[in-house]
Formats: sequence, C-alpha cells, structure tokens
Amino acid sequence: MNNDTDEKYMHRCLQLAACGRFGAPPNPMVGAVVVCDGRIIGEGYHVRCGGPHAEVNAINSVCDKSLLPRSTVYVSLEPCAHYGKTPPCADFLASKHVKRVVIGCVDPFAAVSGRGIARLRAAGIEVKTGVLANECRMLNRRFITFHSKKRPYIILKWARSADGYIAPAGNAGRTFISTPLSQMCSHRLRAENDAILVGRHTAETDNPSLTVRLWYGKNPLRVVLDSEAVLPSSLHLFDGEAETLAVCRAPYTDGRKSVEYFHPDYSRDIISQLLENLHVRGIQSLIVEGGRKVLDGFLDNNLWDEIIVEQGHCLFGGGTEAPAEPAHAVWESTTRWGADFRIARKPV
Repeated sequence: MNNDTDEKYMHRCLQLAACGRFGAPPNPMVGAVVVCDGRIIGEGYHVRCGGPHAEVNAINSVCDKSLLPRSTVYVSLEPCAHYGKTPPCADFLASKHVKRVVIGCVDPFAAVSGRGIARLRAAGIEVKTGVLANECRMLNRRFITFHSKKRPYIILKWARSADGYIAPAGNAGRTFISTPLSQMCSHRLRAENDAILVGRHTAETDNPSLTVRLWYGKNPLRVVLDSEAVLPSSLHLFDGEAETLAVCRAPYTDGRKSVEYFHPDYSRDIISQLLENLHVRGIQSLIVEGGRKVLDGFLDNNLWDEIIVEQGHCLFGGGTEAPAEPAHAVWESTTRWGADFRIARKPV
C-alpha cells in the first residue's frame, strides 16, 4: 500500500486511541484497525488499564477470521512483547497469521522498545513503522515522557489579565480571570493528568481545592510546596477530598491524616528531587499552577513540556506580573470556551 493509504488508516487509529483518554492510563492510549482488500473489517482501542489491548479488541471484532491472513493491522503504538496484565500482543498477532502490520511509533517502555517489532518480523510478518509517528507520539506524550525522561510530563499553566498580571496588587484574595467555561475546561485538564502543584503563597491566598468538581473524572494528586509546614489545616488542600502531598522539611505538628509527605534535601535543587519522587510514585503528568515564583523555578530550568496561558479581558493595573514566556517556544493561539489561549508544546 502507498503512504497515503497507510496514513488514512493510521488517522483512524488515532481517533480510536483517543477514546481511551480517561480509561487507559497509566497505560498508553492505543487504537488499531484491521483492513482487508481496502475495507475496514475490524476496529478496537485500549478501553481501560488491565483490559484487552487495542490489537486484541480489533481482531476480536472481525466477523470473518478467515480474512486475517490477507489483512493488514494498523496500530498507533508498537505491540507489546511482554507479559503484564495481558499476554504479549505481538505474539497474539503472530498467532493470527496476519499478513502485514503498520505501526505508528515505537513504544519507549523498556519491556517493549523494539521487541514487539522484532517478534512480528521473526514470525514472517511484514512490518512498517513510523507512519504519522509525530502524531502518535504526541497523543501519548505523557506516557512517552515519563518512560524516556524518567520524570512526569510537565504542564505550566497560568491566567493573566489583559495588562499582563496573574494577580492584582495587595491582598485582594482570589481573583478569577477565567470564564466559567474555561474553568470547566481546567477541571477537565485536571481529570486528564495525575498531579497538580501550587506553592505556599497560592495555597494561602487562593485557597484552591485543586479537584475535579466541574468535570467527570478522578482527582489529581495535590502537591503543595510548604517548606516550613506553616499552612493551616483549614485550607481546602487538607479537606480529604483528594490526596495531598506536602513538600516540607518536617510533618505538620497537628497530625493531618489526609496528607502524605516528601522531605527533600533543601541544600539541593528542590524541583529535580520532587520530579524524581513523583516518577517513583508513578505520576506520569504534572500541572504546575503557580504562583509566579514556582512557575519561574520551572521556566528557569527549562523544565516544561507544555505551557497553557489564558489571556483574560480584565485589567488589574498592577500586581504580580505574569511569567516571561520562553523565547524559543512555538506558540499556537486559539479562542475557545469564551477565552483566548496561547499554547506551546515541545516535540516529544
């Protein structure tokens, strides 16, 4: 088949894979399509972690299994080659004697990483790789970053006023720049990621809940930087609605039951230690919501994979200036949910 045909079916794999956005993690999102004589005869995606993988669902959906030896299987991520919660998909495809397998991108997970491709070829199956590879990698950017860089995928997020401030002057308390619709979308973003981080000042001033209240999904792990453990227990962060990880020198003296702790070495860089700890915890993605000092700490160390800036229409006339956007970032501007956004993503 030519490249245009392969790309057409790989686009369908990506559409299917995205259906697993909330169920597949911490596994990657994967879609698969079975094609015979120019016609799709089977489709599937990885619905939920622990369930059958995309290739298995696609093959099982084929009504006439006698067509499989003449068929091409398209899959957005390299078929697995190890026993986890399910048997290896590479072996499964080989057992069905499919003619050809077209793969979007290689799986960086150490137990796979080329082994699935090798098994397919050893079984005499024609294998093509790298079809829409960038798009396939971008879909699973959290999973790929976690396994290749040994840290969470990092999203820096802030909202700024029309005159360039993220907070007004003085002790005005929490001030909303976002629209009701963009707030709902922020909660969707939380449901799609594993953890969310704020500093002590933001926790005190805004008293955020950092939970998924306006969207369906799981709450992220709440991470707060509070080196001296001075935040009061009355804050929403300690209400038990979601897990909270306090980064501090010593535990809170009042024995808060809903809090886990990470005690870094404060003579060394805190952020790198925290990212290492989150990786060990299996946290694949982290949203950093500030404030300014915390955001600058990540920006100054070039520790970001994605930046989301919401441009508000209000004027503060002074206050805390928004962080300086990285000069080398490639930005996309978009208007949605009644708000203007600037979004930058590094290649995966």
